[in-house]
Amino acid sequence: MEEDLVSEFQNYQQDLQNVVIQKESLKLHSMEVSKAMEELQKTTQKTAYKITGNIMINKPIEEIKKDLEEAKESIDLKIKSLEKNEERISNKLKEIQSKLKEGMK
Repeated sequence: MEEDLVSEFQNYQQDLQNVVIQKESLKLHSMEVSKAMEELQKTTQKTAYKITGNIMINKPIEEIKKDLEEAKESIDLKIKSLEKNEERISNKLKEIQSKLKEGMK
């Protein structure tokens, strides 16, 4: 029984670590998108290059802005989802930890 709890605890710790890594990666990506959006706001040009796969395509600035805004929304939703998952896993870890402490007494 106690070995099962320890194993479960370790699995949740690993899950939490993975969620935190994914969240930090998405936050970095979100900052990059925000920076690109800022640069597009400053420019007076009507078109810019966008990398798509292995090629660069010249597209209207407004179209690129729209694509970036959609990407940012998607990233932010994923971050919120990961934060909820992180909280759920943390609560489960606390629960298992208290069970393990009770078992040691």
